Amino acid sequence: MRVGWLGAIARWLVRLVAAIAILLSAAWVALALWFQLPIGGPVLFILLGAWLAFSTTVLAFELAAPSRRIRLAYGIALGFAGLWWFSIQPSNDRTWETDVEHGVTGVRNGDIVTLEDVRDFDWRSEADFTPRWETRRVDLRSLRSVDLFLSYWSGPAIAHTLVSFGFADGQHVVFSAEIRPEKGEAFSEIGGFFKQFELVLIGADERDIIRLRTNVRGEDVYRYPLEMPQAGMRALFLDFVALGNDLDRQPRFYHTLTANCTTVVFRLIRALDPGLPLDYRILLSGYLPGYIYDRQGYRMGLSLEEFRRRAAVSALGKAAGGAPDYSERIRTQPATQPTAQGQP
Repeated sequence: MRVGWLGAIARWLVRLVAAIAILLSAAWVALALWFQLPIGGPVLFILLGAWLAFSTTVLAFELAAPSRRIRLAYGIALGFAGLWWFSIQPSNDRTWETDVEHGVTGVRNGDIVTLEDVRDFDWRSEADFTPRWETRRVDLRSLRSVDLFLSYWSGPAIAHTLVSFGFADGQHVVFSAEIRPEKGEAFSEIGGFFKQFELVLIGADERDIIRLRTNVRGEDVYRYPLEMPQAGMRALFLDFVALGNDLDRQPRFYHTLTANCTTVVFRLIRALDPGLPLDYRILLSGYLPGYIYDRQGYRMGLSLEEFRRRAAVSALGKAAGGAPDYSERIRTQPATQPTAQGQP
């Protein structure tokens, strides 16, 4: 009697697990169809309706009267969905929005790196701007600083991550891993799970990419100098250049969790320092100030709140406007400088 009772529970647990698997996989396929089918309107809704009707029927049978034939039919359907999914490949050949039309690339000749397609737009609004893509040459021997910028636009948990390299001549080159939307395409966190966007590495002047956030979009921007020896700065800079070249040769998809602006930066920095610990704040990038503080900020004798407050640059950026010395003006608060910057 007891064996029969335990067997019945085991069968129900198996059916429950199978039902959950069907529910989750059916939802995944529905979202993949929504974000990836190159059709719209009534046809898309008909296909989605047909899939949901089929998967709901399968789920109902699983809960009421499991059938091997129905499970097999659902498995075959999932197999075809998987084949279709893996056939979707990233591309660099699309009609892109103007601000992501080019990804940065570079060529090294000794200590000189020539960067192609460095963005230096003159932004008056997000819709009104003068596009400008430049070729720039930088001398690795003149690298003086690395700054991590965090730009908040929607709550405290998520921030866009940018890395800026400063040179002795006052030049700053910012690298930013971003989604690459096509013309008319809007950002979607959920779409980022379903191959909706390619990944692009933008190289830009601070007067473009930081001022866009402080002055045009009105985002909450912070600058955190990173402690790094000059050799580490060089290696990290070259890693960004290599990433830009790699994306130019072999496009990749952006992914909301695994290939976003923060995880890309963390992988590059961790390649230089494998001892950097994994942390939930890598995914919830808005909390990165606490991660930085734990690694270096506490040595400055500041509380985390003061450390973060002194890193704020939005007001400084707005005051600087479009001044040629924008980068210098947003660095008028030296309190967050690390105790020992790397030297050549």
